[in-house]
Amino acid sequence: MHKSGYINIIGNPNVGKSTLTNIFVGQKLSIITHKAQTTRHRILGIVNSKDFQMVISDTPGILKPAHKLHESMMDFVNMTFEDADILLYMVEYKDYTLKDSKLFNKIKFTKTPLFLIINKIDNIDQAKLEAETHYWKEALPNAEIWPISAKEKFNVEELKNRIIDILPQGPAYFPKDQITDKPERFFVNEIIREKILLYFKKEIPYSVEVITESFEEDPNIIKIRSIIMVERSSQKGIIIGHKGDAIKKVGTESRIDMEVFFNKKIFLDLQVKVNKNWRSNDKQLKRFGYNQK
Repeated sequence: MHKSGYINIIGNPNVGKSTLTNIFVGQKLSIITHKAQTTRHRILGIVNSKDFQMVISDTPGILKPAHKLHESMMDFVNMTFEDADILLYMVEYKDYTLKDSKLFNKIKFTKTPLFLIINKIDNIDQAKLEAETHYWKEALPNAEIWPISAKEKFNVEELKNRIIDILPQGPAYFPKDQITDKPERFFVNEIIREKILLYFKKEIPYSVEVITESFEEDPNIIKIRSIIMVERSSQKGIIIGHKGDAIKKVGTESRIDMEVFFNKKIFLDLQVKVNKNWRSNDKQLKRFGYNQK
């Protein structure tokens, strides 16, 4: 008897969805920073065993759209209700208000098996946890309540085993040697974008998109050429930095992570270009993998 299913994780920004995805998969697929909107796409992580296949869906944090990029990100979230076999709604302490009230009603009245994941419990005491659990039992009476700490990996293996227990019977959706639905270039782009999120402040990280123009793999090295897109000329200067110091730092740190990810030597050529108002341009959003409707 083989089991398979989509386990879709949703929640507000920065509650730990990507951390949990990476732990389940056993590899860093989703980039992680302390900034909201780190995850922009829907990323599938595939957990394979002889007897089951879990397809973990990491999604952008729920937000109120300010432009077309945000709208596309919320489309990815809404897609998760359509194909979920199990729905994980992740919160942290006193995270009672979802940024979209209509989505909360969808969660509350879903017919899909629902898990309410209280993450980051390493930051609260037992009394607070008991009060939190009581709140969610009343707010979502159909949900299984699971307190975890993804960071400390507390109760995560037990959660995974419980999910496997209730997976529906069915064949694998993907080949058993596949761990994600995304191509290699996607992870190149995400690794570079993660460094920009980490090293730059204010609006810069949110105005950036990365596209990989060439990816040439030889037996001993991968040669990559990627473009960092910004919306304004002033942002281009900040990304490049004084005498190229800033972009050099992004390139060096990105290359180190890519060599771990691909297990090969990497040659990375980084360029910066201005692409005005790309976040509100349907054609550009489609080019960057958004606007999937």
